[in-house]
Amino acid sequence: MILGIGSAAPDKVLTNFDLEKMVDTSDQWIRERSGIERRHILEDGKANSDMATKAARNAISHAKLKPKDIDCIILATISPDMLFPATACKVQDNLGATHAVAFDISAACSGFIYALHMADSFITSQVYRHVLIIGSEVLSRFVDWEDRTTCVLFGDGAGAAVIGPSDGERGILSSFIRSDGKLTDLLCTPGGGSLHPASIDTINQGMHFLKMMGREVFKHAVRTMVDAARHGLDLAGFHSDDIDLLITHQANIRIIHAVASRLKLPDEKVFVNLQEYGNTSAASIPLAMDQAKNEGRLKAGDHCLLVAFGGGFTWASSLIRF
Repeated sequence: MILGIGSAAPDKVLTNFDLEKMVDTSDQWIRERSGIERRHILEDGKANSDMATKAARNAISHAKLKPKDIDCIILATISPDMLFPATACKVQDNLGATHAVAFDISAACSGFIYALHMADSFITSQVYRHVLIIGSEVLSRFVDWEDRTTCVLFGDGAGAAVIGPSDGERGILSSFIRSDGKLTDLLCTPGGGSLHPASIDTINQGMHFLKMMGREVFKHAVRTMVDAARHGLDLAGFHSDDIDLLITHQANIRIIHAVASRLKLPDEKVFVNLQEYGNTSAASIPLAMDQAKNEGRLKAGDHCLLVAFGGGFTWASSLIRF
């Protein structure tokens, strides 16, 4: 079950009107096509691990635990401090979580639910008692600020949750994760790895920037998230009518509305904070969960359905009795 939730976002805000001065775009164009109004940008000199640590501390505090109580740290990210070691290890050191094993996973925007699935498996098999899962991204460092099709969409943020044994009433009722490697080119950062290591040529070609085939991503995002949601509900023996709150990956308002419509969920059962943060990849769902909790829209006993899609291509869902 989820014992605590926390989040963190940079103080610096970049609005659509700010972007009008940087690229050929407009506030109206961005809002109509994505639903985004602003996004948070991590200040220079700070790293992913700094935000992840802050979100983690908030989640541990909310769980009424101490860092030494954490047995395992799983950090979902596609924007780590460096290729290795794992950013989770830096977070472990920052927290003083000396008893925890720490590692990163890469499942793009589905990463937090992947981590939740792993944490639940660890706990139900009694390998660990308290698992800290984090979704944290600094995507502002990986977008081309001259490409109006992508730079307007992404932002920075972090969210975390502490997972522990179920009390019999509350807990994770189902988890569903999938991937399709045939779709790797739809959403990726081609440069900087072993296939295209950093060089003058890769930099000149902008291969270290995030690349996205927007129309294809939209089509597969709706299909896969609906698929994940229905599988998650079926695994738990639930129907969409049983859901109190749907929290999807916050990528595009049209995608969110399309998924909710296919699940026949009214607007009041769908949580959206895309307008404030933009697409924060693996951080978007835990950021939204923390905000929903703070606003009283996610309460003890509520049935919350989490659904995401991401590069890979990955998709996932989890049904939680909060």
